[in-house]
Amino acid sequence: MNQKKLDSPESLQGINAIKEALKTMPSRAGVYRMVNRTGEVLYVGKAKDLKKRVTSYTRLAPLTERIKKMVSQTASMEIITTYTEAEALLLEANLIKSLKPRYNILLRDDKTYPWLVVTKEKWPRIDKHRGKIDKDNEYWGPFASGWAVNQTLELLQKLFLLRTCSDAVFNSRKRPCLLFQIKRCSGPCDNRIAQGDYLQLVNQAKSFLSGQMTVVKDRLISEMEKAVACLDYEKAAALRDRIRGFTYVQSSGVINPASLYNADIFALYQIGSLCCIQVFFIRGGRNNGNRAFYPVHTEEQSPAEILSAFLGQFYDNKSPAEQILLSNEPNERSLLREALTLKAGYSVTISIPKRGEKKAVIDHAIENAKGALERKLAETQSQIALLKQIKELFNLSTLPNRIEVYDNSHIMGSYAYGVMIVAGREGFIKSAYRKFMIKSSISPGDDVGMMKEVLFRRFRKGNEKENWPDILLIDGGAGQFSAVETILNELGIKNIQLVCIAKGRERNSGREWFFTKNRQPFQLPPRDPVLYYLQRLRDEAHRFAITTHRNSRVKSIERSELDNIPGIGTHRKRTLLNHFGSSKGVKEASITDIESVPGISKVLAETIYGFFRPDWNNKKM
Repeated sequence: MNQKKLDSPESLQGINAIKEALKTMPSRAGVYRMVNRTGEVLYVGKAKDLKKRVTSYTRLAPLTERIKKMVSQTASMEIITTYTEAEALLLEANLIKSLKPRYNILLRDDKTYPWLVVTKEKWPRIDKHRGKIDKDNEYWGPFASGWAVNQTLELLQKLFLLRTCSDAVFNSRKRPCLLFQIKRCSGPCDNRIAQGDYLQLVNQAKSFLSGQMTVVKDRLISEMEKAVACLDYEKAAALRDRIRGFTYVQSSGVINPASLYNADIFALYQIGSLCCIQVFFIRGGRNNGNRAFYPVHTEEQSPAEILSAFLGQFYDNKSPAEQILLSNEPNERSLLREALTLKAGYSVTISIPKRGEKKAVIDHAIENAKGALERKLAETQSQIALLKQIKELFNLSTLPNRIEVYDNSHIMGSYAYGVMIVAGREGFIKSAYRKFMIKSSISPGDDVGMMKEVLFRRFRKGNEKENWPDILLIDGGAGQFSAVETILNELGIKNIQLVCIAKGRERNSGREWFFTKNRQPFQLPPRDPVLYYLQRLRDEAHRFAITTHRNSRVKSIERSELDNIPGIGTHRKRTLLNHFGSSKGVKEASITDIESVPGISKVLAETIYGFFRPDWNNKKM
């Protein structure tokens, strides 16, 4: 039986494609890509010797079943040579993240991390930052979550009284805001503090973020004693309150290991084909929080292989700390260290602690990884139990792996968007959410026309059938079901269970009606878990649609044709857009309609009307 599998036509075709690529493959460092017949990249790998590494794929016997399947699907190979293996490792991580090959270990949750930024201005501002780093400012981080950076920001406000307001707010204020009253800001906007004293607070904050808490605290104690000696009790009391804040920080229950100054900590815990990697960030001797990751891998892949692949992708868009602590020995540790040092521009060390305080930190991280994975498994089991009930409810042949939910949002046809949210066996798959800006001319209120465009754009690519849903959930009743079913038939889409959910005449949540093919409309018991789950899917789609629509309106308000009209400021622009729905509505309105808007005089109405009609202005003259 095994011999038959090895000699199958598909396997032989894959081996022949690889052998063909080997004829011109150099024996040097680089990255290779295995590509199937449709052009999809199946796998990205790196090698010190490309020819030697790729040759191993032509001997099927020692390969795992997963790799054999990959070889059988390979139709061609692509390579990129590099000068060193370390450069190949970095390039491999870049390509895996951008191409997301199905046979690689994938890091799915790789959002940008928040940082704290101190701007370089006359009156520096401290704030939360995500995204591209600007060399003109100073940054501290990363922090594991928005919550962690917000907590630190609040603490810094209490200790150093730095401004957090935007430049526009700062420059327009005539008197200090509420933050000054509650002693969260020193009031530089109203010159309540001298610039030299404010810059001293900025320097103290930088020292604090760099881990010099004791130095800053001792300095404050000295200043408090001087204030008392000068009988300046108000200043002494303010300094006393700040010193108490330092005492709170030093006595808090977070882990701030004395032996670690700048370090990233990675702990892996694996159960079968699932694993959790907990990442802790230590910066300036302080714990900046942690985050759990769940890389996609197979049961046969070892912790060493998973951790090595994870680290390469994790540091693709962020700088490593000088010290990296791991719970397990990764594959090619020395190569990883060389690649990260090359990327960072400074020496990076990678170690696996065996004793002492660092080992205690790793043990704590492993405990967190274990707890997080067990919670995720419990949630997954609960999710699978719900999906089993859904399978029975809608008479599906298999357990649904993917449920897509669609919704629309617009105001009289303006800022029209359709959205798709996706749920699976592990809950919401937010990386698969999609927004569809309606491009065709849709009549106000034509939700069916919007849905038709969205579904056409979603399903027009037949080669993506493997990502098609098992269930299509639409918010609506019998009419909506009939319209969407017609759309699917026009597109030639079959084998997808269409379900519509409607609240009914009373519009009561909990008494929804369900519409599906070959079955009379039905209701579920008010407290049925499946009902709650389907309601949650619908509500998530509605939330995503409303958020997308509102964001579009806000951007339109910020940038609009109305900005070029004399006499139209931010307030009047917002009033006009809210009244007419869009700048197009303003453009098509009559003078009388424009004049009916609160705050718009007849003269201004004529100015707005004439702005869009130069010929009318000429006739008027």
